[in-house]
Amino acid sequence: MRGQMLTLFGLIVVVCLGMSTAEGRAAEDFRLGAPPALTESGLLDYVLPRFSLKTGVRVDIVELDEGADILLAPDAEGPRVFDGPHAKWRMQINTPSHEGAVSFADWLTSEIGQRTVTSYEVGGAAPFGLPKEDAQEVAEVSFDGDAGLGHDLSVAHCARCHAVSEATRMNAMASTPSFAVLRAMADWDRRFQTFYILNPHPAFTQVEDVTEPFPINRPSPIAPMEITIDDLQAILAYVAGVKPADLGAPIEHQ
Repeated sequence: MRGQMLTLFGLIVVVCLGMSTAEGRAAEDFRLGAPPALTESGLLDYVLPRFSLKTGVRVDIVELDEGADILLAPDAEGPRVFDGPHAKWRMQINTPSHEGAVSFADWLTSEIGQRTVTSYEVGGAAPFGLPKEDAQEVAEVSFDGDAGLGHDLSVAHCARCHAVSEATRMNAMASTPSFAVLRAMADWDRRFQTFYILNPHPAFTQVEDVTEPFPINRPSPIAPMEITIDDLQAILAYVAGVKPADLGAPIEHQ
């Protein structure tokens, strides 16, 4: 009898732990809105499992009008992320506070995400390519600031994750977009101007007179990035002069 009770107790513990784990995963899951033209193309069936395998975040595909956290559609209000067939697809983040949605947006626009999109084939042909025109659309944007200082600050603070230039490419994280890739995006200036509020940067970034100090019980997990508004202007001036990556063809493996 005692053995049966212990077995029952063990099952209850396992079920409770499983529910707890499932709840933890559910907090990261998000809803992706896409029209039939995209879902029927097979691209999402190819891309989403690879994203989920990498991050553990599950994606539920819903209709465009069903309260999606992210939209992928030709008329979405956001940057173009890939082209074809017969449409230019944009990504709109409806819930910027949702960690799972932000994680997907960052992954899809990273070099790994881009290679995943362009490696999808149907009958030996790749129906989806990466947008090329966006790089031309943003080429005239510029900022005041010392571009030389911006380069030095970017190398000192950003090169531990991003490829700031060809010289720092070997030290960067493969899953993190390079400055050249970010520069090719239609909203590159917004991304850089607000980078300190975009995950994971708030956990380790301090902008003087702008961001709040780190909570005492949640210090920076790595050496913090501490900059001023003038420093940020210098970084923007440097990035404005970075040659945008050519996103019109698959990016070769390094």
